[in-house]
Amino acid sequence: MNYAIHYDVTLFSGYDIHLFLNGNHAKLYDKLGSHFMNREGKTGVYFSVWAPNAGSVSVRGDFNNYVLDAHPLKKREDDSGIWECFIEDVANGVTYKYHIISNFYNIVHEKSDPFSFSSEIAPKSASRVWDIENYEWSDKEWMSERYKHNAHNAPINIYEVHLGSWRRKADENNRYLTYMEVADELVPYLVQMNYTHVEFMPLSEYPYDGSWGYQVVGYFAATSRFGTPQELMYLINALHQNGIGVIMDWVPSHFAVDMHGLINFDGSALYEHANPKQGFHPEWGSIIFNYGRNEVRAFLISSAMFWLDKYHIDGIRVDGVASMLHLDYAREEGEWIANQHGGNENLEAVQFLQQLNHTTYGTFPDTVMMAEESTAWPMVTRPTDVGGLGFGFKWNMGWMHDSLKYFSYDPIYREHHHQQLTFSMWYAYDENFLLPLSHDEVVHMKGSLINKMPGTLEDKFSNLRALYAYMIAHPGKKLLFMGGEIAQFAEWNYEQSLDWHLLEYPLHKKLNYMVSDLNALYKKEKALHMHDEKRDGFEWINDADYQHNCISFIRKSDDADETILVVCNFSNQELSHYRVGVPDIGQYREIFNSQSGYYEGYNIGNTGVLNSEDISVDTRRYSISITMPPVGVLYFKRVIQLEI
Repeated sequence: MNYAIHYDVTLFSGYDIHLFLNGNHAKLYDKLGSHFMNREGKTGVYFSVWAPNAGSVSVRGDFNNYVLDAHPLKKREDDSGIWECFIEDVANGVTYKYHIISNFYNIVHEKSDPFSFSSEIAPKSASRVWDIENYEWSDKEWMSERYKHNAHNAPINIYEVHLGSWRRKADENNRYLTYMEVADELVPYLVQMNYTHVEFMPLSEYPYDGSWGYQVVGYFAATSRFGTPQELMYLINALHQNGIGVIMDWVPSHFAVDMHGLINFDGSALYEHANPKQGFHPEWGSIIFNYGRNEVRAFLISSAMFWLDKYHIDGIRVDGVASMLHLDYAREEGEWIANQHGGNENLEAVQFLQQLNHTTYGTFPDTVMMAEESTAWPMVTRPTDVGGLGFGFKWNMGWMHDSLKYFSYDPIYREHHHQQLTFSMWYAYDENFLLPLSHDEVVHMKGSLINKMPGTLEDKFSNLRALYAYMIAHPGKKLLFMGGEIAQFAEWNYEQSLDWHLLEYPLHKKLNYMVSDLNALYKKEKALHMHDEKRDGFEWINDADYQHNCISFIRKSDDADETILVVCNFSNQELSHYRVGVPDIGQYREIFNSQSGYYEGYNIGNTGVLNSEDISVDTRRYSISITMPPVGVLYFKRVIQLEI
């Protein structure tokens, strides 16, 4: 192997450079980085890197024994700041880094490639040359139909997963499952549990396990902890073949301080702000992107597009949107710089997010963009052409906080907190919401979901079952973090597997059954998902019965015969002969009971059919008399064919 170097090869056209410098290049992953090429019959790799303030750049790798200056790159003769070269005979899988000497004070950096497709397994940090084009997908049927699965009127019920701790091989030194092993175990589990989507916490390369993937160094590299890029593709392909959509957590809000990454890349604040009042994140100890720089916006948008394009990802959950939008996020007075109008809004981040959503939806209209946004920023899910940010869905953090707080109270005190239960309906249609019970709620001494519930062991399970049933019935798409469906008592620990042994115990096993049944009901019944973001899909029956800790409402689709009546008793008292108004005259059947004996509940409820009576209740002419179990949620549906 002679590893001859050539400088007359490029992947960039003049138009590519124009788009890049103007922040409008959305597929930089096809240009920057390392790419296999054929030059006059010679195969090799084209290397290119953006480092405008470098005085010299060379590539060091396995192929040249990391000799310092064996293969220098040449800077393009335009204003792009891109360095490039073509090296013969470089093979797939070899490691490399860029040796960068800056024009500023001769600062020297050894940097991994910001556009590499693969990296060494942490804590090693070299990039790997990798051909990601040699995977044969077999998910054509899913891809042609996924617009149906991501639509606003479709059921979207997400299982959030941290790949490093969903399951581990305890008998093999507690090692991770590989992407391939996850495909064998997670896919059938998701099918069994009737989830529509899975959301993976960040899978782009990160150096520190304890960051859970949120401190990124490789925005185009699938983490090597679990296998190769093709093995991740295999996992996604398997999910698609089984009707499961894939959402990836993506982090454009900040990046890692590790020196082999983006920080001070060419000796200057290239991707970040130089001023720590703008460029350092005080809460997370990380670095904030400079969204006002055209090339940085192109880098980030290309990253999002890369996962949608090359990995067939069906949606992206954008992390930390609130921190991006507010210049004073997690900062005290005097620690931040106001915008040009004197306000705290990050106008450059707004422009970036609008461009991001416009670009991704414009190219992949059948995918979905989700915002983790925890403030009252307006129009997060409204179109960009009317001033919105352009997201498809926003996490409803208000519902999550209020609901968990309400359920934490002993039932005897809940009547004093009834508004926490009903307040969400005042703003439920301001955005297209998703209801999250995510990983953030079961870490840092917050307690697991089951341990947030009050009372005895049986009380805790009754409350958790009621919470899940209430969540499924409430307007909004759904997300539950792994472990919640088995009522794990311990807080989530990223260093170990979930406590799957709990399924040996009836309370845990039957709760798991109930979650599966609820998910199936949610998918089957159009009234529970068709109009999540429209007032047409919800109507109160009674939101004011705080004395009994009860609420009742109906969920509706376009077909009146599909209407679901939901009645919730969050007190610890059985309510006999509890009368509730119904949407129409007829016979009603209980189709779900969170206190069913099958779920290890009190087995109190309503069998057979209930005939409506001409007794006015809840401003309704007709009503039914029901038995409400303590801390129970019941669903009823009108019987279309009357039973005599």
